[in-house]
Amino acid sequence: MRNEVWHAGCNRWGLKKTAHSCAVLAAIALTLQTLAFAQPTPRFMSFESAQPILKAMRGSLPAGLDAARLDPAQWTNWLKIADAAVRSRLDTGEEDTLTNLLRFGVTFTKEYRIDDEYFLRYGESTLVDSFAEHRAHDLVQTLAAPGTNPGLLEMRALLQRKGFALKTAADRVAVKQYLLKNLTRMHQDFMQAREQAKTNRFQMFHQRGISLDTNLWPDYDLDRQFERMATQAMLKPGSVRRVAIVGPGLDFVNKQEGVDYYPPQTVQPFAVLDSLLRLGLADAGAIRIDTLDISSLVNAHIRIARQNAAMAQPYTVQLPWFSNGRWSPDFRAAFTGYWQALGSRIGEPVAPIPVPDAVEGIATRAVRVRPDMVARVHPLDMNIVYQVLPAPPGEGFDLIVGTNIFLYYGAFEQSLARTNTAAMLRPGGYLLSSDKLAEGVASGLSLVMTTEIPMTGEPVIADYIFCYRRGASR
Repeated sequence: MRNEVWHAGCNRWGLKKTAHSCAVLAAIALTLQTLAFAQPTPRFMSFESAQPILKAMRGSLPAGLDAARLDPAQWTNWLKIADAAVRSRLDTGEEDTLTNLLRFGVTFTKEYRIDDEYFLRYGESTLVDSFAEHRAHDLVQTLAAPGTNPGLLEMRALLQRKGFALKTAADRVAVKQYLLKNLTRMHQDFMQAREQAKTNRFQMFHQRGISLDTNLWPDYDLDRQFERMATQAMLKPGSVRRVAIVGPGLDFVNKQEGVDYYPPQTVQPFAVLDSLLRLGLADAGAIRIDTLDISSLVNAHIRIARQNAAMAQPYTVQLPWFSNGRWSPDFRAAFTGYWQALGSRIGEPVAPIPVPDAVEGIATRAVRVRPDMVARVHPLDMNIVYQVLPAPPGEGFDLIVGTNIFLYYGAFEQSLARTNTAAMLRPGGYLLSSDKLAEGVASGLSLVMTTEIPMTGEPVIADYIFCYRRGASR
């Protein structure tokens, strides 16, 4: 294995077969070989495990579930149908990515971006509506033109899957109408989510498509949480060996300000790895990170990154953030320090892709992640709501992370996920979530810490990390 990777890496990258190149590639091969142990196959949640939830919520179960008449076979069949339905929401989520590109993108137009303040007025303001019309026109023209931008190519493929073409004038008119129709739908979702947030912000997207777009805020929040847990001895030096990240994201249209000039990338697995190493909570030679995702795009992206790592190819992440935002002085200072150090334990800084001139207030840097660190990340197709990853007694994950994931589900689904997560954690292991999970059903997880991260001055906008611990016994 090591010899094959050594020769392949030398041939691909033109490395001289020196002792140094041999050592580098052999180390990568050994890392990949060591980490490639058999991964248990996810299985659907058992009928027995679901019984407490089914009984406690018998009066508010989803359609198609009758707790009094269910048997194990019917339960498993319902789970398979529900899992397929959730995965279908990824299609709407990809449409949301296209709509975010329409709202925020800067590589295809010079028109004003439709930020949240403008978006509130969409459909009621001729000015905002004109922004949308012009942006839609410009985006269609760019999508129709030859190009190699990976994000735009993915959006073009989405249109093709939807049955659209871009060859004729009539084709392009149809695509523009489709874009504006999606913008209207997103506006409706946006307004509904604002209302939902008034009663329960942690389930506000339970009827929306599942989007892969993300930004750096959750990674900063997790870093603050890890540091707090280390300070309170909840996590001991070198104690974190296995981590699961639910829905790590695949981003090329940053949610904060929509910068769309970089290729699709996933950041959270590497940000978490970097934080744990920097804080001394994990050992670089022992830690393994599993990403649990229902998106074939995410899973394929990480698999390709691992394949490239086997050929000594690093993985470069772009790290833009809206530095001109209405941040509080404390948040700005703390986040800037985190951002400047991000990646220092897993790679090296490199020249970032320049921010387009049309974008104001964006600071950026880039990090080239070493191949041996990329090899620490393993993708797994799994739905945490309906599936569980078996763990031997007394073993399991030390940490499971889910940021901006559980708000896509209602109370019943969150209760299922909470029980599945408990089954996958080792005794004393932790689930870290940016969403507070539904209460009321025994799951084996207890909320032991809530970390609030204020981001702005008055009115205060804050992020949260909710820390759940699995008891020693269930």
